[in-house]
Formats: sequence, structure tokens, C-alpha cells
Amino acid sequence: MNIIVILAPLSLMLAALALVFFFWTVANRQYEDPTGDAERILMDDPEDRPG
Repeated sequence: MNIIVILAPLSLMLAALALVFFFWTVANRQYEDPTGDAERILMDDPEDRPG
């Protein structure tokens, strides 16, 4: 039963930390152009070809 006293606050702190990092990524505009990244993968870039 003592382990719950340790693990419950620890898991709440970990969840709060994950939430803080999620809001940090949103504030730094990490999710602005998801379709552009997906389309850039499909583009044929001549510089990427082997010589």
C-alpha cells in the first residue's frame, strides 16, 4: 500500500510534465505545416540521388 503513496504523485507529475511539453511544442509552432512535410517527402530532389 505504501507504493501507491509514491507512485500516484509521481505519475501525476509525469503527466503534468508531458502536458507542459505539449503546450511548449504548440507555442513554438511545431505543428504548423503537417501536410507540407508529407508532400516534401514525395518530391524528387536531384541532390539526393547517388552520384
